[in-house]
Amino acid sequence: MGERCCVAVVRVLVLQAAWALSGGQVRYSVPEEAKAGTVVGRLAQDLGLEAGEAEARRLRLVAPGRRASVEVSGASGALLVSSRLDREELCGKSAPCALRLEVLLERPLRVFHVQLEVTDINDNAPVFPAARRNLSIAELTTPPGSRFPLEGASDADIGANAQLTYTLSPSEHFSLDLQKSNDANIEPELVLTKSLDRETIPVHRLVLTATDGGRPSLTGTMELVISVLDTNDNAPQFNQSVYKVQLPESAGVGTLVTRVNATDADEGVNSEVTYAVTNFIPPSGKDVISINPNTGEILLTGTLDFEQVKVFNFRIEARDNGTPPLTGHFKLVLEVVDVNDNAPEVWVTSLSVPVPEDASLGTVVALLSVSDRDSGENGHVRCWVWPASPFGLEATFAGSYSLVLREALDRERVSEYEVEVRAEDGGAPALRASRGLRVPVSDMNDNAPLFAQAVYTVLARENNAAGAELARLWARDPDEAANGRVSYSVWDGGVGVGGGGAAGSSSSGVGWRPASSYVSVDAESGRLWALQPLDYEELQVLQFEVRAVDAGEPPLSGNATVQLFVLDENDNAPALLPPEGSAAEAGGVAAAEAAVALAGAGSESGTLWAWAAWGAPAGQVVAKIRAVDADSGYNAWLRYELWEPRGKGPFRVGLYSGEVSTARALDEADGPRQRLLIVVRDHGEPARSATATLSVSLLEAAEAALAAGSSSSSLAAVSRSAAGVELGAGAASAATNVWLVVAICAVSSLFLLAVVLYGASRWAPRAAVLSAPGPTTLVCASEVGSWSYSQRHSRSLCVADGAAKSDLMVFSPNFPPPPPAPAAKDTQPEPSALLDTVSANTLTFKNSKYLFSEEGTSMEEAQPERVTASGNGGGTNIHFAKQMCRRQLGRRYGACEAAEQRTVSLQAQERVRVGGSAPVRRRARL
Repeated sequence: MGERCCVAVVRVLVLQAAWALSGGQVRYSVPEEAKAGTVVGRLAQDLGLEAGEAEARRLRLVAPGRRASVEVSGASGALLVSSRLDREELCGKSAPCALRLEVLLERPLRVFHVQLEVTDINDNAPVFPAARRNLSIAELTTPPGSRFPLEGASDADIGANAQLTYTLSPSEHFSLDLQKSNDANIEPELVLTKSLDRETIPVHRLVLTATDGGRPSLTGTMELVISVLDTNDNAPQFNQSVYKVQLPESAGVGTLVTRVNATDADEGVNSEVTYAVTNFIPPSGKDVISINPNTGEILLTGTLDFEQVKVFNFRIEARDNGTPPLTGHFKLVLEVVDVNDNAPEVWVTSLSVPVPEDASLGTVVALLSVSDRDSGENGHVRCWVWPASPFGLEATFAGSYSLVLREALDRERVSEYEVEVRAEDGGAPALRASRGLRVPVSDMNDNAPLFAQAVYTVLARENNAAGAELARLWARDPDEAANGRVSYSVWDGGVGVGGGGAAGSSSSGVGWRPASSYVSVDAESGRLWALQPLDYEELQVLQFEVRAVDAGEPPLSGNATVQLFVLDENDNAPALLPPEGSAAEAGGVAAAEAAVALAGAGSESGTLWAWAAWGAPAGQVVAKIRAVDADSGYNAWLRYELWEPRGKGPFRVGLYSGEVSTARALDEADGPRQRLLIVVRDHGEPARSATATLSVSLLEAAEAALAAGSSSSSLAAVSRSAAGVELGAGAASAATNVWLVVAICAVSSLFLLAVVLYGASRWAPRAAVLSAPGPTTLVCASEVGSWSYSQRHSRSLCVADGAAKSDLMVFSPNFPPPPPAPAAKDTQPEPSALLDTVSANTLTFKNSKYLFSEEGTSMEEAQPERVTASGNGGGTNIHFAKQMCRRQLGRRYGACEAAEQRTVSLQAQERVRVGGSAPVRRRARL
């Protein structure tokens, strides 16, 4: 025996060696459902290849006949899972499941055979042929122990994963028996363990579960529906043995007495029941009722009379259609009930309508009479009113009632009442009767007109047509006829005209215009009309009252406030403003704006003038165009556009600022003068515009500086005189060289004259007092200084070496004044006279602080408030100034009087020196 084994082993080894020499074979095993990329085996190593040799010799897999689910990695030479492996799909129920693969290796060409075994996993649950199985078993006739074969489940897996066991859900009537077949399969059988009763449980629902032997195990289920077949084993049954029914004697033929119902626990024909009446007591009851054999309805077929028969007895039978048929019985007792067959009657004997809505409580509206022909409780009548308010019933005597007023009436709430007087007797069932009354309510004027809104907001565009409808007002008066007829009128409101607009205020005291001059209201319809076109610039808001008055007696009224808002329209074009008259600022911008101011003041054609120096850098502001639009909002938003010259000119204008600046550096090629046409537009629809012409003179840098200085001096003179300065047309051509020379000479002359006067005043005797043809008036300036003007012209002489702001202005009248009139020092003129007598004789101290010295004595600084005193026709109002100086200075008032005397002397000296009466302004150090 041992020799035979050795021989067999040798033979196997020889066959394996021969197979290896002929090509070789490798075996691998992998479980199904392995993930893609799982390494099955190191194929290159198992084939004896060196590292890198598998890729060099192009080791690859050849799967004949089917798509391979594995692949060879070219880099490592390992055999990998490339797609899903399903053993049941590849091999079905065959075991083992082996895949034969061929591996090809080049240089030299060799073929290797690889066997891949796919092992089974428990990935398939048991499956029954059907999800539900229906069985029918008869009750009572099917004995316990009866068997009912069931079809088992199947599992696609193999081995232990396909070994199935069965279980049945718990039941007292059924159990499960498992039988093994010849092929080792298990066949389940259902066994009846207890008799069935359809009336108890008509349908049994069980669950058969199959479980495989895998780990973890999987299960499959099938529902068993067992229907119990019926047999006629139950008789019809009524829910009670005696039925008692009461019917009134007035019940008519066809009245349903009752409906009987017998139930049979069986089903089908065994449960179908028919009804019949078998016994009648008394026999006359045969003509009283009948029964429907199918539905069990018992109907009245004759009339009932309580005085003849009070009770009927009937026997009712129910029979099923089973074999044999079974029956059930019950007793029906019909009691006849006496009824109240006479209803009460109600009559109206007196009615007083309509009722005024201000009628007092207790007012009798109607008289009524009530009766019933029945007797006893059936003839006892109870009466009431519906609805319960505002009327009520009062019993006067038996069978008589009065309808009286219980609550106050309001016609506007209820104008008419439908009253129903109801009567009910004491019968069973009770009979009722009713009588309707119509009670109208007459109107009284007790409601004032009421507007739908306390305040109406009306929007109207300006420039509307006269007679245009603005709004419609409506006031409601719930009264009727004349008491509810409303008329409308404009009652109150207005606007101050000339001051710009808000309702209810007379701005500037110009005048007051009532609202009725702007709007009118139709007396009947309440339509609000515009009497004239509205102007937003004159009137923005108009508020007034509208009164509604009814035609009642006495009339009542109601008011509503109307707020009329005027909406702006773009009906005003931009208006150019004169250039600002402020002092020159630093740099070329100040000179340019000063030039524009002078040119604008002296140009009759509206042309503005400005200076610019050649070589000025880009972005330097030359002038500023100022404009205003009388409209508001978007209509007043202005933008500035350079209309001429177009293209790449040397100047540009700010879109919204109006500043004219250089667009690039200026040179001589731009010419001596540039004429700019600037259009100012608003943002209205349609837009409106205005045109400004700006003439810019291009000068040398030095000439531009001198022109700027001359313009600044002229502008300062205009600022001190505050208005009324008119420059000649020649100032408009100040850009020419001739006028530049004149300007330089004028400035030099003024400077030399100032130096001479300064030296003269420096060494002039201080105590000299000169006489003057007329008195002067002292004015003590405030801390902010003062400014004065002459309607002629003035000269400024700088002679002080002290503070630059300490100056003295002396003005002489242009006509010889009359002799001075003496004025009492103790007499103070009336303030009104002082304020109304203003002339050209004015003396102003332009400083916030003055230092006086009298006979070599220094005094503290005084801060007198600004006071203006004037003389009229050579007279004097100096006392008011003296009083103010005395009040401010106190003991220092003497210094103020000394300053006055020196002022008079200085005025006289100046008059003698110039030899005329032209006003001269002299600056002297005090």
